[in-house]
Amino acid sequence: MTAHHNFKRQVRARAARTGESYTAALRHFLPPTSPGATTMAEGAWPTEAVRLAVAQTPAREDPRDVDALRASGLQVRDLMRQAHEQGARIVQFPEGAICFPNKRILSVTGPDTVGPADWDRYRWPVAQAELAKIADLAAELRLWTVIAAPHRLSGANRPHNSLYVVSDQGAVVTRYDERRLSRTKGMYMYSPGRSPVTFDLDGVRFGCLLGMEIHYPEQFAEYEALDVDCVLLSTTGVRPGNVAAQTLGHAASNSYWVSLAVPTEHAETTPSGVAAPNGEWHQQCPADGSPAVVVVDLDDRCELAAEAVNHARPWRRQTRGTGPDDRCSSDPRSENRAAGFS
Repeated sequence: MTAHHNFKRQVRARAARTGESYTAALRHFLPPTSPGATTMAEGAWPTEAVRLAVAQTPAREDPRDVDALRASGLQVRDLMRQAHEQGARIVQFPEGAICFPNKRILSVTGPDTVGPADWDRYRWPVAQAELAKIADLAAELRLWTVIAAPHRLSGANRPHNSLYVVSDQGAVVTRYDERRLSRTKGMYMYSPGRSPVTFDLDGVRFGCLLGMEIHYPEQFAEYEALDVDCVLLSTTGVRPGNVAAQTLGHAASNSYWVSLAVPTEHAETTPSGVAAPNGEWHQQCPADGSPAVVVVDLDDRCELAAEAVNHARPWRRQTRGTGPDDRCSSDPRSENRAAGFS
């Protein structure tokens, strides 16, 4: 999906520079057609594939357990190597890949009740050392890596629940902070994020979501409006069938790829996987609960994507932008809601 490696990036750069829509800017990059020739569908583009790996890992919940934090880091790096061996350009891990701090373990009133979190119980130096090793390996493998971890704020402010995007140079290029927090997360554990986050890789635009945000279709629609090609959703919370169905629904209704990364604990009902733009699973990790990665070529030319990306998505955009049809506004029968069957 690189579109000759920089095609989409060039179109977006022109749109930003001129104020044109993406579709209007696109026309300046398409070859002229002879009379009667079929033009490229509005919103379509020449594409190549970017290979994405999505992982499932155990979610360890005790942030005081140094050995567990280090074991998580080792597991992540092992799966990074597996993704690299399978030709992945980018790999995504679930929420809790290093640690998903248990609310009762952190609670100052726990373990029998849930209260404000004491983040001094989190072994920050150990977790940060593991993340640094992950970034170093990303540079060594030339593998973009998307990994979840708490992000410390200043003073007494609670951290963000975050998704870090590490480039193939080993640098954090951006970070997404979960915005729609659960009741417990919002009241006792984290500070909410403020904005959507996108990043471009080889001409492909990714959007990021985290935690329980699978339940908010407006956030997926927001990313469609931001012209993403794939949404990366990392979570720990999965109800049997619920999250899987929503993932497929969001992919189909927005005609883009959705990559779902979940812990191994949920693999029996909902393993990690990638939903194609037509609302079908392209690939999923094993359902046996084992740590694993699965790779998918995000190729808009494939059978599961071409129709949705090149026709359904542009059609929806056109329909949303036309506004009300006023051709019958002067007909009183149009506004008479109780006119009956005649």
